[in-house]
Amino acid sequence: MKNKFLAYSCWQLKLFFLLSLLLDISCTNIHRNNIIESGITIEDAINRKPPSSFSDTTTIDFPAAVIFSPDSIQLEKIKAVTGKEIFESAVHDCYYQIRNSRIVLQKYFPHIKIIEVRNVRYLFFKKLYGENEWIDLNNKNDQCGIFVFDRLKSAHLVDMTNIDSELGFYFK
Repeated sequence: MKNKFLAYSCWQLKLFFLLSLLLDISCTNIHRNNIIESGITIEDAINRKPPSSFSDTTTIDFPAAVIFSPDSIQLEKIKAVTGKEIFESAVHDCYYQIRNSRIVLQKYFPHIKIIEVRNVRYLFFKKLYGENEWIDLNNKNDQCGIFVFDRLKSAHLVDMTNIDSELGFYFK
């Protein structure tokens, strides 16, 4: 009786692992096919966000907070390579972090102009003294974010969840 039970248990265990493996492979292939159809390699999807659909440049030659977010085509590509829940969560986070950042900027730094860019790839910061700075947004893995710039120092990508402190340190 004990041997029959062990044989039955081993058979069930083998079947369970086989089904688990098949399910894992099939889910992986579905995700992989979605990535390939969207024109993005698997390595790109894992390592970085999809590139911008535009190659325009925005020039900033005054103290500013530059809010960047993906263009509509780039947003669709991001949606294609991420799960629905992850995508919706990221969009939700961006919206509320940018909203909070705007409130903090307007309240404590009203002299800083807020610029929102969506359909650009490059940011060109013209410093008052010294070398100017180019930023390629394709190299930034953040879906959205804010660069602050005062013309004296290099532009700085702020942590939007800690923007109160970050702005104080940068603009002092």
